Amino acid sequence: MTYKFTASITKEGKWFVAHAIELGVVSQGRTIAEAQKNLQEAVELYLEETPGVKKELAREAPLLTILEAQT
Repeated sequence: MTYKFTASITKEGKWFVAHAIELGVVSQGRTIAEAQKNLQEAVELYLEETPGVKKELAREAPLLTILEAQT
């Protein structure tokens, strides 16, 4: 079964940190592509090790948008 997740990738120093928002799984890499690949592997391992979580997951990723706030 295929699931879709939202990933956020930020640069922290020399590393790109990738975060699967719905699961709270985090990984990193020296490039965006490496961080994304490492995150995919980490998510797959997480789903294998935590089979009960699959029942609670949506099959589609949520809609994301940008919000601006003025202070």
